Amino acid sequence: MNSKIVRIFMAVALVTPLATLAQTSAAAANPPAASSPAAAAAPTPAAAAPTKVGVISIQDAILATNEGQREFEALGKKFEPKRTELKSLSDEIEGLQKQVDTGSKSMTEEQRAGLVRQIEAKKKTLSRSQEDAQNDFVGQQNEIAQKLLQKLLPVIDKYAKENGLGLIIDSSRQWPEGPVLWAGPSVEITKAIVDLYNTQSGVPAAPSASRPAGATGARPSGPATKPATKPAEPPK
Repeated sequence: MNSKIVRIFMAVALVTPLATLAQTSAAAANPPAASSPAAAAAPTPAAAAPTKVGVISIQDAILATNEGQREFEALGKKFEPKRTELKSLSDEIEGLQKQVDTGSKSMTEEQRAGLVRQIEAKKKTLSRSQEDAQNDFVGQQNEIAQKLLQKLLPVIDKYAKENGLGLIIDSSRQWPEGPVLWAGPSVEITKAIVDLYNTQSGVPAAPSASRPAGATGARPSGPATKPATKPAEPPK
């Protein structure tokens, strides 16, 4: 659980007994001379209500909105030509490497050295192209995410006020990198925010879009030359 929440709950747990102890000590040191009807009728201060907390995965919410699905799918299609280009160059390098491996006995040392130089040059070109494509892809991905986040914030604010939430925590990153150690389903508001945003935005769901459990959306694949282990961003 977020350290801030822990501190809040610890404060609630500690303040009450300390206040009671202080009142008891004061009463023992200064006993009242006589009780009066007015004193007996004095109301007891009510304990402060606990803060209602909501947990949302902003990253999943952005990706799960209809608008996010549409924008990130378009981004993936935009980088298809670059992905094809990198795949072609990677295949070319692989073919040259096979020539070196299988024809080492039939080719001269000069021919072999020439192929090795070609491979090294193409590998450098591929590495630079991958890095440039990755930076471009991630930059545009972040621009989309920031744009959607700015649209989501008023929706989150409205939901919090209407549901009496005093604190909302982002659970996009898993503990210990993220703030949330554990959260029950009763405080999870990601799907509620996504549904509310979709209703207000008016963007229809894509026909092929599917929502996994937890309202997470499909993430765009970057300009990779092979299947990425983490589809959130292109491989390095």
